[in-house]
Amino acid sequence: MKKNMGSADKIIRILIAVVLGVLIITGQLTGVLAIILGIFAVIFLVTSLFGFCPLYLPFNLSTMKKSK
Repeated sequence: MKKNMGSADKIIRILIAVVLGVLIITGQLTGVLAIILGIFAVIFLVTSLFGFCPLYLPFNLSTMKKSK
């Protein structure tokens, strides 16, 4: 697994996951929507921690800065 996520990408994903988590915990999101968005929040956190997004592979994308 070669890392393909840059710092900004990781920070944005973590912020989205935290916001979704807070909305779910406070009861602002409920039901099926809460479950689906909760799953996305967990996926965002895991991909941020590993610095690897499998959805970037088929498109050959990377948000990491290119080294000279």
